[in-house]
Amino acid sequence: MTITNPDVARARQPSIDLLWLSLALFILLILVMLLPVTPYDYWWYLRLGQDVVNTGSVPLVNTYSYTQLGVPYFYQPWLVGVIFWKVYEAGGLTLTFFLRALIIALTYGLLWFLAREAGAGPRLASLLVLWSALAGSGNWAFRPQLFTYPLFVLALFALVRWDRGAKKELWLLPLLSMLWVNLHGSFPLLFVVGLFAFLFGRGDKKQLALWLGLSAAALLINPHGINIFGYVLKMLRSSSVQQYSNEWLPAVNRGWQANLFFFWLLVMAPLVALSPRKLSLFEWLLFLFFGWMALSGVRYVIWFLFILAFITARLLGDWAGRFIEGKAQIEKPHVNMAAAGLLLLLPLALLPGLRESWWKDAPRPYDGDNPVQATTWLAAHPELQGPLWSDFSHASYLIFALPSRPVWIDTRFELYPPEQWQEYIAVETAAPNWKELLDKEGIQLAMLSTHAQPALITAMQQSGAWCEQYHDEDAVIFSRRGAAACP
Repeated sequence: MTITNPDVARARQPSIDLLWLSLALFILLILVMLLPVTPYDYWWYLRLGQDVVNTGSVPLVNTYSYTQLGVPYFYQPWLVGVIFWKVYEAGGLTLTFFLRALIIALTYGLLWFLAREAGAGPRLASLLVLWSALAGSGNWAFRPQLFTYPLFVLALFALVRWDRGAKKELWLLPLLSMLWVNLHGSFPLLFVVGLFAFLFGRGDKKQLALWLGLSAAALLINPHGINIFGYVLKMLRSSSVQQYSNEWLPAVNRGWQANLFFFWLLVMAPLVALSPRKLSLFEWLLFLFFGWMALSGVRYVIWFLFILAFITARLLGDWAGRFIEGKAQIEKPHVNMAAAGLLLLLPLALLPGLRESWWKDAPRPYDGDNPVQATTWLAAHPELQGPLWSDFSHASYLIFALPSRPVWIDTRFELYPPEQWQEYIAVETAAPNWKELLDKEGIQLAMLSTHAQPALITAMQQSGAWCEQYHDEDAVIFSRRGAAACP
């Protein structure tokens, strides 16, 4: 990619620049290799991808839970399911973790180039990439949104370049649009940035209008056609999503990633006031709109972090040249390239399936919300009859690993009405009416999370109506007394 800022261009030393970028990515890749699989969406998308590949079509109704069996369901990110399944089929979790590492490296590598385009030197760009990535690492789960991070940064790069007079990157926009609409429902963000650029940018607006029009037409290249827009509106209006999904709640300063984000947000005010560089109206709109989104919903924070990295690079560009970048170093291309390559390759030793060969106490590639052992045990005991009630995050794994046991509820918040989520919470917390609710549903079998449902586990253990069939560090399985022999 071409750096157009003349001050930055004069300071370029390709191999040293690559070394600084690789140092930042080295830290990020170590982190991304160690972050375990969280089940919330991953496993049922894996099942979806398997179904799409086996049938050659995208399902139109829900078949994964028995409480909403046959209800129309819109599988918008179908392409993610296919990618997940083909990667898993080819290389299991080892290749799946490699895929995530590749996406994260691509995303923050592109963000580094965007920071350089904004006027940052290689050291400042690497620092901003590192801070942005650490603050946003809570959004690195195996989910459809993961695939759209590099698309967003690349679209932003193309539009920033256009704002400065370049046109050659605009052809990327229709391609990004066509991919995005089949990957995740956040595809309107491309047009939000594009609209801000068109209204308040300084580039050739006729050219931009043409490419944005082609991008809008590319949205129709999806299995659902024009109905894709109704899906987005339905998701935004879903009362179940708004009330019961934590990631749609306003951002709060809880956890180290949130600490980094809110600290960065606080220093922006003095930075804007004191910086010799002034933001354009286009840049101000990006900052204000995505800042509002981030504060209104946790799931939107990562988009704002990309914007913050770009804006901060703009504001710190002049100061960084004096206080961060230092004097030009003597370039040793072969040594620097070799060191950069080594930094990017070393984290591969942490891939699941490889790290166990040299790390005696290597962490599991999945967290406690993945009931792997309990599901294997349950699969070997078909005599335990359902219907099955389970922790909703466990249900995602069950959908993939044990399809013969349809679930009562799972992580697709929008599929289930608020009344069903209320019942779920009442049972999960062992509310006074938990027994009556399970009786009403005819539940004969329960798989509970030791981490999320200790009160319900205790209540079932003390109840004369249930007997414990299985127990491990992650899950407990109960059956109705009389429906199966108790141990």
